[in-house]
Amino acid sequence: MPLAETEWDLVTLWAREYLLDTVDPHGRLVEYGFPADFVGALRLTAVSTDNARALVRASRRDIDRQLRLIDTLSSVDRLAVLPDIAKAREFQGRLREDHRAHTSQDTFRTCVLKNGTEVFIDRRELRETLRSFVDDPEKSVLLVDGDPGSGRSYTYNLIRHIGQHQGFRPARVTLSRTSTAERVIRRLAAFVAEPGTTAPFDPTGLNDPLSSTEDAVHWVVSRATAADDRFWLVIDECDRLDPGSDVWDCIGQLALAVYEHTAVNAGQAPRLVLLGYGPALRQLPYDLRGSLCRDTARPAGAAELRAFFDQYFHERPPPFLDPRQPEESTLTALVDTAVREVLRATGEDSGQEGYMRRVCTAAEGAIRVYHTL
Repeated sequence: MPLAETEWDLVTLWAREYLLDTVDPHGRLVEYGFPADFVGALRLTAVSTDNARALVRASRRDIDRQLRLIDTLSSVDRLAVLPDIAKAREFQGRLREDHRAHTSQDTFRTCVLKNGTEVFIDRRELRETLRSFVDDPEKSVLLVDGDPGSGRSYTYNLIRHIGQHQGFRPARVTLSRTSTAERVIRRLAAFVAEPGTTAPFDPTGLNDPLSSTEDAVHWVVSRATAADDRFWLVIDECDRLDPGSDVWDCIGQLALAVYEHTAVNAGQAPRLVLLGYGPALRQLPYDLRGSLCRDTARPAGAAELRAFFDQYFHERPPPFLDPRQPEESTLTALVDTAVREVLRATGEDSGQEGYMRRVCTAAEGAIRVYHTL
């Protein structure tokens, strides 16, 4: 299970207090087993707080580095004698499980994302679209549409899971009817910029608002490109926007800026994900036509639930069965029961608002019951 931002803040505190409180931070990190090339690339100074942030940012780029950092911190004697070591070992266990999943499973096909129960049902086309999107540096924008309640926003959960294993961080802004370009830009800037900096946005009548938005958008994308982390910028609930909102122009400029930065630095430029962005909405700039990927969310029915539980129960057979040769009849019966109970709990009307949320909640409840067998 990935660590939350507040948990990474705690890791940063440990790194500052127990690892980098030294006049020779480079030497200390090498002493604790960090590779010399990794340490040499860090911008370390005489300020331990800045050094800790730099170390954590660099370590968060992939699961191997994350686990190495937590393993190192857990071995520091000064931390090992404090109550916080219990939390450090919890983080260590969670990241080890993530590392095991990363090395033993196809993370694009994972059906349970975190906590052992958070499910992601079906969406086979999305999974393969995301795989090709990650692998193709020329693709810069992913659009996901579908009916309300079909699971468009839930796409973010799979993206967050994949980012943990593919070395990028999704930064999501959820729109409403009253959203403004200024609010979107400032929210994105808070994700990608150094603490204490804000986007240069001037929406007053003194300047052309469109030019001001364009400048601020390029500032955000430039900061994301220059950051130690790789970012995916996720704009959710696009179809909730007012038709006259200035966010439409902002989205188009953001997509174009990402496309232009990709041409210069495809390895580090951010990607853009637009959730709830259907073909009937504002068309994106023409230049982007070759860099778009699309997916349509569809509600899961009985067949998709059956495939989900069949995969999950075969990957984690119950303890009373031989894991090497589980009895197929028993697993089939468990699948039948789980599908029946989930459909009973949610109803089969896939047109209802929030249907996929109810399906996922019911499926997670079925998995919790399964864990008690």
